[in-house]
Amino acid sequence: MRQVCDALATQHPTCIFAEVDAEGVSDVTEQFDQVESVPTTVILKGGQVVGTLQGANVVELGQLVAQHARTVEGVKPAPAASASSAASTPATTATPTVPESKEDLDARLSKLIKAAPVMAFIKGTPEAPRCGFTKQLLALLKEKEIQFGSFDILSDQTVREGLKAFSNWPTYPQVYIDGELVGGLDVVKELAASGELATMIPAGHIASAASSDGDLNARLKSLINQHRIMLFMKGSPAAPQCGFSSKAVAMLKDAGVEDYGSFDIFSDQEVREGLKAYSNWPTYPQLYVNGELIGGLDVMQELKDAGELADTLESPPKLEATQ
Repeated sequence: MRQVCDALATQHPTCIFAEVDAEGVSDVTEQFDQVESVPTTVILKGGQVVGTLQGANVVELGQLVAQHARTVEGVKPAPAASASSAASTPATTATPTVPESKEDLDARLSKLIKAAPVMAFIKGTPEAPRCGFTKQLLALLKEKEIQFGSFDILSDQTVREGLKAFSNWPTYPQVYIDGELVGGLDVVKELAASGELATMIPAGHIASAASSDGDLNARLKSLINQHRIMLFMKGSPAAPQCGFSSKAVAMLKDAGVEDYGSFDIFSDQEVREGLKAYSNWPTYPQLYVNGELIGGLDVMQELKDAGELADTLESPPKLEATQ
C-alpha cells in the first residue's frame, strides 16, 4: 500500500503524505476519533479533518485524495490512482517509480491471496462491479451468503498481469480459498451447483444475514472450537491489519506454535461485535485454547514474561465459575 501512496504523492505534489503507526504513536492516533481500525485515512486542510476513509479501499482513497487535492497553476493533476492509506513523506518533486522485482511481486501476491480466507480478485468492487463476469460471481457469493475479501485488479496493473502468471490462470475473476486457487466464474458455478463449494468454505464464513442470538452464539462457539488454538484477529497471520494482531502472531510463532486457526474479524461484522459480548472481552485480538478464552495481547504478554505462555497454549488453566 505504501507503493500506491507513493504514486499518489507523485500525482499530487501539493499534498503532504504522512504514515502513522497506530499503536506506536497512540497519542497521535487518539487525537482522531475517526480511527477505529487499521488502515484509516484522515485528510486534513488547515488543520481540520475534511475526509476520512476506513479500511483498505484502494479506489475510494484515490478518489478522496483527488477530490481534496489543491490545483497549482501550471500543474495539471493526473487522474486519481488507487491507494489504501495516506502514507508517504512530503513530496516536492516527482520521483520515478522503481520497478517491482519478480520476487517482491510474488511475495506481495502471496500475501494478497491470503488476505482473507475467501478472496476474490475482481474487476471493480463489490459495490461497483466493472464487468458482467464479476457481477455474476458477486451475485453467486451473495446468494450463498459467503463472507469474502476482494481486490480490484483494475486498480493495480502490476497485480492484474502478475497474478495471471503467478496462478497460471489467464482471466478474471479469480477466487482463492485459504490461499489456494479455486478458479474462475465457471469453476465456482460448477462447485456451487454440485454443493461442493459450501464444503470448501472455512467454518464461520457462511452466515445467515438474519440470525438470532441463539444462532449467533452457536456459530461463535463453533468458530472458537474450529481449532485447538484459535486466534480472532484483524487480518490474517500472513497479513495482520493492526499492530496488536501482528504482535500476537509473532508471540505464537516465538512459542513454536504453527498449527492454529485464525478468523479475520474485519470479514464479518456480526462476529466482530457478537464475540465481544459472548466472551465478555471488548477488544481484539482474542486467543482461545481448547475452547477457553485466554485473553488479549496484554494477557499473552504477561504469560510470556512469566514464562507460562507455552504451557498455557498446551493446556489452558480452568476458569472458576463465579456467581
